[in-house]
Amino acid sequence: MAFRPGTPCGLTTYIRVPRLTSFVLKYNRILLKLSGEALMGQQQYGIDATRLMQYAEEIKAVAATGTQVAVVIGGGNIFRGVQAEAFGLDRVQGDYMGMLATVINSMALQSALEKLDVNTRLLSGVTIQRVCEPYIRRRALRHLEKGRVVIFGAGIGSPYFTTDSAASLRAIEIEADVVLKGTRVDGIYTADPEKDPTAVRYPEITFDEVMEKNLNVMDMTAFTLCKENNLPIIVFDMNKEGNLQRLLDGESVGTLVSMHGSEAYRSARPSTLQPAVKSTPDQQA
Repeated sequence: MAFRPGTPCGLTTYIRVPRLTSFVLKYNRILLKLSGEALMGQQQYGIDATRLMQYAEEIKAVAATGTQVAVVIGGGNIFRGVQAEAFGLDRVQGDYMGMLATVINSMALQSALEKLDVNTRLLSGVTIQRVCEPYIRRRALRHLEKGRVVIFGAGIGSPYFTTDSAASLRAIEIEADVVLKGTRVDGIYTADPEKDPTAVRYPEITFDEVMEKNLNVMDMTAFTLCKENNLPIIVFDMNKEGNLQRLLDGESVGTLVSMHGSEAYRSARPSTLQPAVKSTPDQQA
């Protein structure tokens, strides 16, 4: 309460001053890259409803903290463009088929999020007016600023580029603080942990070390985009419940890839956004 002296009637009045509770987020704007194949769950094809809802609940929990969330999801559970030549199809045509597969997954994720009362927008690199908005950078930024979860479908809209490349490019365009690559393993290892039981996980590693050791993080185009724009990547296990929230809470989850390691990154690359502020009901319009 604030004191206001000297009213005409000689009375003392008080003005209600809303209380602000502020907190600093580890990352204010993230781009989450999800594998289409992960949506299969234990199935051999398609979308597993349980896995889909798990992802939606994880994203909802993060968005509720004030973190701005953008998502790129692959289409490997339905069709991959690189499969086209094996079927005797033109590679370019196959890539466009793969883009449509990512739109199907994006629509499914959007529906799951909206079922949980999360405001979302689906923006596509290929114009499909009846089901999603065309990708426009300023529109994407506006949606994020309004607290909506933005899903980018159809890759970048051009053949020969993977959804990893789309994730890197969109993250740079929207000035995300980090690319979070959700996979089936909990980080980057010295070897494939599913094949080599002696493989050791890196808690952090630089871009140069990844290239020197020839480690498989993303395709080279996507990886180079992140390196040249000093955009860190965190590879983590998205299938472990609560991992996404723990990562954003500052816990050591997965493997951080950056220019100079985690400590140098945290001191040298401040967030592009101001810390979020939670408001009381008095402030909300």
